[in-house]
Amino acid sequence: MNSNSTRIARNTFMLYLRQILIMLVSLFTVRMVLDILGAKDYGIYNVVASMVVFFTFLNGSMTSATQRFMNFALGQDDVSRARDVYSASFIIFMLIGVLVVILSQTVGLWFFYTQLNIPPERQGASFVVYQISIASLVIAILRTPYSATIIAYEKMSFFAFVSIAESLFRLVNVVLLKFINFDKLIVYVLLICMTEIIVVLIYKVYSNRTFEIAHFRFCHDKILFRQLLVFSGWSFFGSIAYLGRGQGTNVLINIFYGVGANAAMGIASQVGAAISSCLASFQSASSPQIIKSYSMKEYEYFMSLIFWVSKISFCLVLFFVLPLFINTEFVLRIWLNNVPEYTVTFAQLVLLSPLISAISGPLSTSIRATGDIKKYQLVAGCFMLACLPLSFFLLSVGFKPSWTIITNLTLDSLSLLWFIFYLGKMINLNVISFFYNVMAPVFIIAGVTFAITSFFGSLFDDWNRLFITCIVSSITIICLMYLIGLNKNEKKIVMHWMQSKIAFKI
Repeated sequence: MNSNSTRIARNTFMLYLRQILIMLVSLFTVRMVLDILGAKDYGIYNVVASMVVFFTFLNGSMTSATQRFMNFALGQDDVSRARDVYSASFIIFMLIGVLVVILSQTVGLWFFYTQLNIPPERQGASFVVYQISIASLVIAILRTPYSATIIAYEKMSFFAFVSIAESLFRLVNVVLLKFINFDKLIVYVLLICMTEIIVVLIYKVYSNRTFEIAHFRFCHDKILFRQLLVFSGWSFFGSIAYLGRGQGTNVLINIFYGVGANAAMGIASQVGAAISSCLASFQSASSPQIIKSYSMKEYEYFMSLIFWVSKISFCLVLFFVLPLFINTEFVLRIWLNNVPEYTVTFAQLVLLSPLISAISGPLSTSIRATGDIKKYQLVAGCFMLACLPLSFFLLSVGFKPSWTIITNLTLDSLSLLWFIFYLGKMINLNVISFFYNVMAPVFIIAGVTFAITSFFGSLFDDWNRLFITCIVSSITIICLMYLIGLNKNEKKIVMHWMQSKIAFKI
């Protein structure tokens, strides 16, 4: 158990370092892209990309199934089974790529020409962007078996290295745009596609050389194929609901408010994605251990991980969210030369979503560990899909586009509450203990930290306020997390770790 905890801590550090660097590069890249492309082309790129991303619902469901069955097999030390999972999933991902191409050239083209609000003079360029984006998506789909294998073996150092390299490639792509006279929007997505090809080749070479299971062989295990497809089938509903909500909301905003509002949503989404990626980094490090501990029937450790990861995830996200929330307008002004309308409000609301995901993430992983995800996906998917008719109604009667995000947050909160009670029956989660030891402490920490940080922040302006709020919020979160967030055993572990580090330095 101690070695597992050490591995989680080491992998978390590597992924957090990765994400901080990626976040800095991404924020700088978005500013450059907005300046070079302009608000109109950036809005077009965002809405067309939203259409393309919608097709990943096929890929997302299978990704979840691959990671679950691969982690489960490795947890039982069944290398042959893990190899079969890899090979079977590779076949399925290839079929998914073919299906994405078919859907994108039929239903996708119909929607592109009849529903999107794109200026007539940019429709030709938008069509080319759409086709190149589809190619990038298919290439990314073929990368999934390799990344799933790397995560299953918890080789987060390599995963972090490649992710950082990919973000730097994207930065180079933006710099190159300044020296190219051809249509910059088309060139930009073409460079992204080339980057995707390079990354896939890196993943393939490393996986084939490092992991014994990462060698394709024809798998004739019909039961495994059926298990993967059934699991991914229920994940499919959850994936299409999630993407339908996110990308469908973007399309609704485009229909009612045009590409200008899409540009604002695109910028806000980049901010939210940066925070969500930090959260995903931590939970990616812990998810394999949650699934493996369940497969090995270590139920006490399994439950302790769910509680611990939920609390720590929330506080780690709060480190980033709180200073950004208080200083959103200032940060956007120094980040962007021109801040589109609605961007500040969009960004502040989007920042709240990862706080909910921080708690729900480990709970979702625990369900995937059991393999029985039918009811969870149905109910959670319905909560997410309910956002679209509600958002359509609100926009059609004149509400501002920010209400689409408020609707998302409300439904996510209701879904989380249902999920906790459902897990009380599903995996014998102690609901009262979860509310007492996780929900209550993190909300107290968030509320008290926000009040204290806002007070000190009100005494300063601009850079001084940003600096003060970062320092005050960080100190307050650490102190409150230790005082009311950690239980006695967790405090002992922290103290023992600190004493060992001090003794080592002495």
